[in-house]
Amino acid sequence: MSESLVVPTMAEMLAEGKQPEVLFWVGCAGSFDDRAKKITKAFVRILNRTNVSFAVLGTEESCTGDPAKRAGNEFLFQMQAMMNIEVLNAYEAKRIVTACPHCFNTLKNEYPELGGNYEVIHHTEFLKSLIDEGRLTVEGGQFKGKKITFHDPCYLGRANKIYEAPRDLIQKLDVELVEMKRSKANGLCCGAGGAQMFKDAEPGNKEINIERTEDALETQPDIIAAGCPFCNTMLTDGIKNKEKEGQVKVMDIAELIANAQDL
Repeated sequence: MSESLVVPTMAEMLAEGKQPEVLFWVGCAGSFDDRAKKITKAFVRILNRTNVSFAVLGTEESCTGDPAKRAGNEFLFQMQAMMNIEVLNAYEAKRIVTACPHCFNTLKNEYPELGGNYEVIHHTEFLKSLIDEGRLTVEGGQFKGKKITFHDPCYLGRANKIYEAPRDLIQKLDVELVEMKRSKANGLCCGAGGAQMFKDAEPGNKEINIERTEDALETQPDIIAAGCPFCNTMLTDGIKNKEKEGQVKVMDIAELIANAQDL
């Protein structure tokens, strides 16, 4: 299937004298990780279908600095942040949407003190707003009646108290939403936050992502829904560890919606 995705850059928009409705911040995972690229494409397919005017920074986008900051390198974080803020402010970016809770949290909560003030929206909130405004309609399609459990990303849930938007979207698919014992404010980290994604395992008898995957499998789901590329990786690895790839899929909410709509 050849995908004809329309993804303008801010530079192209500026050349045409246009300002997009939102700037889509893709993030490192969404740009470089093969699995996360599929989330990026699914989200863009929805934006294209709903005629949302958006643009990306393209090669002008750099890492937000989240991993550097969480790993304790404040100097590197500020360097990365200042470069991004300079670019964003030059384009007079007002609203930013991103599919990565790490980018979301950093842009929203860490950038203002460095001079970067934007309205930052997680893609689940943005998709919900498109539905609320009647620009996007969602029906169950291929997911009707399926059992789905949602894993709360730490930087979306506990750090920013966004619990309902992703769940509202899942319920629009005519599925059975089943909660894990540890969910919402009591959710358990997938094990990749705080730059742990890039670090070797420490001594112990079980990886965090295996523990979390077991939480999810207890609900006997058809699909584990995620709203973060890091969580997606960790839970996918957990499913492989349990040899359940044939029975249980790990999917981002944008992918669920794009697939339900056959975009």
